[in-house]
Amino acid sequence: MPWLYLKGISTGDVQEALTVLLGREAPGLSASTISRLKEVWKDEHQRWSRRDLSNRRYVYLWVDGIHFGVRLEDAAQCILVVIGATADGKKELLALADGYRESEPSWREVLLDLKARGLTLDPHLAIGDGALGFWKALPQVYGTTRGQRCWVHKTANVLNKLPKSQQPKAKAALHEIWMAATRQEAENAFDHFVEVYRPK
Repeated sequence: MPWLYLKGISTGDVQEALTVLLGREAPGLSASTISRLKEVWKDEHQRWSRRDLSNRRYVYLWVDGIHFGVRLEDAAQCILVVIGATADGKKELLALADGYRESEPSWREVLLDLKARGLTLDPHLAIGDGALGFWKALPQVYGTTRGQRCWVHKTANVLNKLPKSQQPKAKAALHEIWMAATRQEAENAFDHFVEVYRPK
């Protein structure tokens, strides 16, 4: 049902959509039942987004802004996502928040909220794409956290500049850089990539 709602199916049409998907034996859901369920989901999300994080320590943060084509009044709106990793490698979803164009004020608000809920120790490293809003907001909230561009995003950016015929081999070569076991191996893989794919 959340998926149907996000896809733009109105409350009154959910029952018809469920019948098509699940058959005529699907249990009936009135519009009022669906409205009550939406309120429950909203309350659950609010409780989750206000939970205390003071007993948690995250050494890494992964951040991204997700843009959807559904149920958003303004195309510039997006969902800001923060995932944290503990020292033992466990990943946890920390925040899902409304944002505006992945702007500096939007990211600062998300980070300040995490700090207010108990994440007072600066993570060692934050990983994200090239969206400048996050990188401007990060030092204002977590001043000692180092930043690193996400290799998945960086790889896609590089591949977009190459002809389609070269992209599979180039992708493998880029993986050799960021998956190298040592700095020297990474530098050697980088030099090889530049030698092969530099514009002639």
